[in-house]
Formats: sequence, structure tokens, C-alpha cells
Amino acid sequence: MVSELIRSRSPQCPSDVVMEQAAVSPDEVRALAARARTAQAGWCREGPAGRAAALRAAADRLRDRADALTDLIVREVGKPASEARAEVDRGAAILDYYAQACFAATGDVLPPSLPAHQPGLLFTERRPHGVAGLVTPWNFPLAIPLWKAAPALATGNAVLLKPSPDALACGDAVAGLFEGLLPSGLLHVVPGGTETGRAVVEASDIVSFTGSATVGAQVAVAAAHAGLPVQAEMGGQNAALVLPDADLGQTAALLASAAMGYAGQKCTATRRIVVVGDAREFTEALVAAVASLRFGDPAEPTVVAGPVIDAAARSRVFGAVEAARASGARILTGGTGGPTADDGFFVAPVLIDRIDPAHPVAREETFGPLATILAAPDLASAVELVNDVRYGLVTSVHGHDVGALLDAVRGVDTGLIRVNAPTTGVDFHAPFGGEKASSYGPREQGAAALHFYTSVRTVTFAAPPRPTRPTPPSHPAKEAL
Repeated sequence: MVSELIRSRSPQCPSDVVMEQAAVSPDEVRALAARARTAQAGWCREGPAGRAAALRAAADRLRDRADALTDLIVREVGKPASEARAEVDRGAAILDYYAQACFAATGDVLPPSLPAHQPGLLFTERRPHGVAGLVTPWNFPLAIPLWKAAPALATGNAVLLKPSPDALACGDAVAGLFEGLLPSGLLHVVPGGTETGRAVVEASDIVSFTGSATVGAQVAVAAAHAGLPVQAEMGGQNAALVLPDADLGQTAALLASAAMGYAGQKCTATRRIVVVGDAREFTEALVAAVASLRFGDPAEPTVVAGPVIDAAARSRVFGAVEAARASGARILTGGTGGPTADDGFFVAPVLIDRIDPAHPVAREETFGPLATILAAPDLASAVELVNDVRYGLVTSVHGHDVGALLDAVRGVDTGLIRVNAPTTGVDFHAPFGGEKASSYGPREQGAAALHFYTSVRTVTFAAPPRPTRPTPPSHPAKEAL
């Protein structure tokens, strides 16, 4: 059977084939998983010092290759150069963090309920699951594979990594960071499409997925059917809630970048701006802020918004614009053709207002440079609008009134809440995940990842019972004295 050839292309120049690889077949995935499981048995006995040394060496290697990897991310997925460099730096920091985390406590000591004459211990210990199957997207082609693989390796697991077909070269670069640092067969990068991904899920002992809500739900069902621990990070229709006392200029500039940076291709990008009160003045400020963003070749250092990933993504944005316009909504910026496919998949940033909050464009994720502006008469109504979608990843809240900010924080139903900060941005040392259709399973990143990639067992360790001392014989004569 001849394996399917898959290609990744530069979205700003689709004729530029960045990498071509044969898809790994399901049979090959199963064979690689068996090799990984064999290697994992030794890796989990390596001890924290050995695992930490490997991760630290990978971090050093990443820093040495920072310029080349920045250029690769720009070329393969169209990420603006400044963001691509930040992703490389974050990748090194993630590896450093989990190198140190190899020495974290692996359990707790508890008071045992043993007989008084039988001393002992009651403790828990965490141990690796075995082979971690990681299915990752193209939009953070270095950071997401690393923030999954690093904690999996730190806790003693082996790794099967299936990168997106649109990020083949970046996936190959991740493998290169660990080359020669890990036991042979411990980590495999397995490029491919749907069949390869399904085989990774079936062959693994634990699964972590990041991608669309549709595919994530399928992964969660398949893992649950096999009895595997699983986490799935999926979409978001994230809102920015703007209070009446928010600084117009600063907040507008913040939200313009959060919505349109990297052409809106982040699960944490701002998709909806909910303004409390009269939205006209803030809308004018936001239109001006979006218009000031540099749009074009992502290799240019000042560019904020480059192309979307492929022709289908561009068509999806244009289709959303037409659907909104047909419903009577107002297109404030963007929404027109732009360059041809030969010149790249560019889409000018789109702002829409006067749209019904129930319209699919306002409720479903377009995953491109498109955001809607909605108005609410008061804070309670604004919170209701924020929550009235099936997703619940992140909300940002903007203003000065501490009481109102706290009321908003308590009211919104998302896993992440950022006050006077953009919806975008992730702290790799803190738990990450959403509510509702945005996430399934435990959180990832930070110490939460160490817990996810291990299972807990409880051990009662009792000493052999001490022999009871015989009762001394009684002496009636002495008792009489």
C-alpha cells in the first residue's frame, strides 16, 4: 500500500511547498507505539535528573536555532515575524519550566489508619501512563507540541506526536530538538491526516488534542470508548466586555490586536466586542485602531495581520461577511477580495456591527480576522450576551470600576478571564482550558499538566505486626504482702 503524500505550503505564497512527506499509516503508528512503549519502560526509571537534563538540552538547542525556527514558522504558517519569535522564546521557556518540574513532588504522605502496635505509612504516588498521543494544530506549530510533549516526557511517558498537515516542517523541527537526547524510540513524530490521527488515539495510553470542536468531540468519544484519559482543547467565540469607564483609545488598540493579530487565527482571539451602553464612540475608536494595523507580508517586522492558512479559510471569512451583509449587518472594515490565490491567502481585517447576536456569524467561530461589535444596555445584559454561545474559553473585561469588574468576573462562564488585558496570551505555568464546548477533560499546562500525564495510586505500607508481650504470671503470696 502506497502512503498518501501530504504537503505543507506557505500561505503567503502557496506555490512554495515547504515540506512534502508520506503519511504514516495506521499499521506504522501501531508499530511505533510498540517501540515507544518499550523505550518508555527505561525512561521512567531514568530518574528526574536524567529527564531534566534532556529537556534542558532541548531548550538550549531551541535557543541556538531560534532565528531559523522563527523564519520557518513565518514561512510555513504565515505567522507575523514578531509573534513567531515570541513563540520560539516561549517554547524554550516551556522546556526550562518542565525540566525543573521533573523534581516536583510526586505524591503526598497521609496519616495511616493502622493499629497502634503496627507502625506504617499511607502515601500516594504518581506514575506515567505509558505512551502519550498528542494531536496538535498548525497555528502554534512549536509551542503547542512542546507544552504537551514536555510535561509528558518530564513525568516519564513516551510520545507519539501528530502535527497538523499544514505544519509538517515545524513538526519535524520539534523532533529535531530532541534528537540524540532521548532513548531511541521514545518520541516519534507521525505526519498524516485523519486515519493517522485516529490510529494515534487508538494506540496510545493517554491522549491530548488541540483543534476544532468537531474533531475534538470525536477524539473525546474515541478515547472514552477505549477507556483512555483524554483532554481536548477546542474552539472559542471569545468576548471582550467593555464597561462605560474603559479608556477608549487604549482599549480599542488592545482589542484590535487581540481580534486581528495573526489574522485572528488563535483559539483565544477576540471574536465579539460587547459594549455596555452607547457603542458609537467606542466603535469609531475600534475602527480607527483596526485601520492602523499593518496588514501584509508576515516576514515584515511591523506586520500584525498576515494571510489565513489556506483557501478554505479565506472562503470561510468571505462567506461570513456575505452572510452578515445579507442579514442587514454593517461591514465597517475589510470584507473585500484582496490578492488572488497565487499571491497568498490574504484577508483584510473585518469588523461588523448592527448584527443580530443570534446570527451564526456572531455565535460561531470563523477562525479568521473577523469580529462583531454588540451593544448591551447594562452589565447584566452584557454578561448574558457573553455567555450566550456554546463556547467558554476566555473573556476579557475592560474598565476602572472595581465593583463592576468583579461583578463581570463572577458572571462570565469561561475558563479564562483577563481583566484589562487581551483575550490572547497564555501563561504556560498556569492551568489552561475552557468551559462548555471549548474544552473536555482536565486542564493543561502548568502543574495541571504534570497531574494529567500521570495516574495516582495509594499505597499503605505497614510494618509487620509487633508480637504482643505475654502477661507476666501473678504471685498471690507477694500480693498478700
